[in-house]
Amino acid sequence: MPSATSAVLGLAAKLREEGRDVISLGAGEPDFDTPDHIKEAAIRGIRDGHTKYTAIDGTASLKAAIERKFERDNDLAYAAEEILVSCGAKHTLFNLCMGVLSSGDEAIIPVPFWVSYPDMVRVADGVPVIVDTGIESDFKVTPEQLEASITDRTRMLFLNSPSNPSGSCYTRAELEALGEVLIRHPNIVIAADDIYEHIHWGESPFCSLATAVPELKEQTVTINGVSKCYAMTGWRIGYAGGPATVIKAMKTIQSQCTSNPCSVSQIAATAALDGEQTCVAEMTAAYKERSDYIVDALNSIPGFECRKGEGAFYAFPRVTGAIERLGFKDDFELVEKVLNDAIVVMVPGSPFGSPGYVRISFACSIPELEEAVTRIRKVLT
Repeated sequence: MPSATSAVLGLAAKLREEGRDVISLGAGEPDFDTPDHIKEAAIRGIRDGHTKYTAIDGTASLKAAIERKFERDNDLAYAAEEILVSCGAKHTLFNLCMGVLSSGDEAIIPVPFWVSYPDMVRVADGVPVIVDTGIESDFKVTPEQLEASITDRTRMLFLNSPSNPSGSCYTRAELEALGEVLIRHPNIVIAADDIYEHIHWGESPFCSLATAVPELKEQTVTINGVSKCYAMTGWRIGYAGGPATVIKAMKTIQSQCTSNPCSVSQIAATAALDGEQTCVAEMTAAYKERSDYIVDALNSIPGFECRKGEGAFYAFPRVTGAIERLGFKDDFELVEKVLNDAIVVMVPGSPFGSPGYVRISFACSIPELEEAVTRIRKVLT
């Protein structure tokens, strides 16, 4: 079935075409423009004729920039053959599932999850194993839950931090505790989805799994990209660092579907990773300000319960109180009511594995958020 977030984006676009005054809190896309120095690098690349096929796994210059990024930000050393560049982090994750999973293999996916994880596993003929978490546990899986979900068919674990949709981020200590379990299961490949790494403001510094638990480096594929933190969603560049055997399998899959990522986008991504990083800090500061506003505002709506996240640009309130008070059947019906009467787009929590929640993106201005909350409160009270 199509991605729930993609469906929401399509619906928002349709309403705008009809002339409706839509406020979309559904898109997982920065509202900032791509920084000028990145765009200029791409323009130079076009003028210099870099518009041909590249190596399937990425240009040497971009892979070198990714090596520097991993060393600089994560204290992780990867050789060129341990890095793959793909057409977005989503493509990277798909390559990983197709390259690792065989028929009947199980993949552990903690709730709430990015909506595409389970379907990627199913496309690879694997079996999603869903592990429940909620607002009381800060949307984080515990070592005990992880251990209990592992069987002799377990082949993969998805770990997204900071999380889409919850904004939760695992601390180094929490990763070390999970690592104690995973070290005992060397056949499990961990998909460490760090795409929101730099959109982070938690009290504890961001830490990647392979950084926290070096013993897991040969089990971990660390996934990242330029889409979120550099406002480059349309450029479609994601990348991974991991064991050479796994990266080779992912490269084989990629060679038979897309071949290389866009040559010009790779030039832009190189400039993003190697260039001035002030733009990232400025965008993250804006997201933090919006997060502080929206969490407090949502908690003022009867029946909404929202925790402060540590990163990404989503709030994930539990809305069961509003559902019960107003007689809605579920989170889908609440979202539909808000869409039809407030003309505000949200995403139900059910596609993320969390019925009774909604995902709200604050990748828009505070005035837009203020107007959206005013509309939502009016409709639901």
